[in-house]
Amino acid sequence: MVGLVTTRKRDRSGVAAPLDVKTLLASVEAAPPVDAAEVVAAALTDSLEARDVSFLIADYSGRSLIRLSHVRRMTADDDDLSRERGQEVTLAGTPHGRALAEQDVQIVNDSDGFRVLAPVTSRGEAIGVLELELDAEPDEQTLAVVSAGAHALAYIVIANRRFTDLFDWGQRSVPLSLEAELQHRLLPASYTCEGGQFTLAGWLEPAGDVGGDTFDFSVERDTLHLSITDAMGHTLNAAVLATVFVGALRNARRRGVDLAHQTQLANEALYGFGDDSDFVTGQVVRVDHASGLARFVNAGHPSPILIREGRAETVKLAPGLPFGISLDYDYSVQELQLEVGDRLVFLTDGILERNAANVNAPELLRQTRELHAREAVQALTQAVVDACGGVLQDDATVLCVDWHGGPTGVRDASSGADQ
Repeated sequence: MVGLVTTRKRDRSGVAAPLDVKTLLASVEAAPPVDAAEVVAAALTDSLEARDVSFLIADYSGRSLIRLSHVRRMTADDDDLSRERGQEVTLAGTPHGRALAEQDVQIVNDSDGFRVLAPVTSRGEAIGVLELELDAEPDEQTLAVVSAGAHALAYIVIANRRFTDLFDWGQRSVPLSLEAELQHRLLPASYTCEGGQFTLAGWLEPAGDVGGDTFDFSVERDTLHLSITDAMGHTLNAAVLATVFVGALRNARRRGVDLAHQTQLANEALYGFGDDSDFVTGQVVRVDHASGLARFVNAGHPSPILIREGRAETVKLAPGLPFGISLDYDYSVQELQLEVGDRLVFLTDGILERNAANVNAPELLRQTRELHAREAVQALTQAVVDACGGVLQDDATVLCVDWHGGPTGVRDASSGADQ
């Protein structure tokens, strides 16, 4: 996808000439990982004659962007490029927020020119926003260049964040405790994924004392794997239990065993590690791409909510023992046939208990059905935070799946802009 980026710069005759994308990518590869975004910003500064180009990354709260790189066009008075890091920009009610939520380029007419804000997104993962300041109103060609550049930047950030803590640092608007650090390492690298048959999004709002919540997913050729879990207790012990159990689930899944065997192996691993009072509730799910048949193992966890044809109802699942309680317990596999247009939402008890019980989760999910799954999960967790006065007593975690159905490859979901 990066090879599709087409940017242009003007020569002295004013005729647009193509910019060598291979040279740009070579420059990114040659630069240290911490400078990858700035290399792209500098190239766009030159090619579009922008006054400033910035990359802002979405923080862990989901309510702010953090400006990580800022490149200003050099003038006769400049000796080198300026860089700014750490500036916070609010999402709510701002054009930056609209760019992310609507997955569309925003144009702002300022007193001294125009600002262009483009979502930096890959397969639905809203990584951040690319911001450019221009002297003249952008034409269609310029907007196409900005959009393509933002999409390319998403791939560049994803590739380079393996090698540096810079991007992870930028996402931390508050320091993380040790248990929160462990918890974040258990979560998937992306909280959102657009697929041919589905859109998926998760969100975890941690309590002051981490409660051990996790969610996970993996996409195979014919299967979507999902899990949501809640380890007993709080702080470090809960984080360690969650680490053991999620690691066991992933290990068994990667062996290629079926759902019943996967949960059996994970249960055995947790039972062998924990004490008598240690356990994990959860649901482990597999969805067949071709048929839309969802198979569940329910281990003492709150039932998911199904939004279908404008109604929100709790899925009736037979209860099972939490994982880690019994070595000999046989977990039954239950089934639900998904239909095109369904939204299936998994929750932890932090959404339903204590002050959060004042939030009518099914009704709010019904009201937000038209939002992208990424926005819907954040709306629900924010409602819970508000109901608890900003202080959660337990983690609040949501995992949402929109089922589109149809054969693989029919739905274009590469940019994450599909609504």
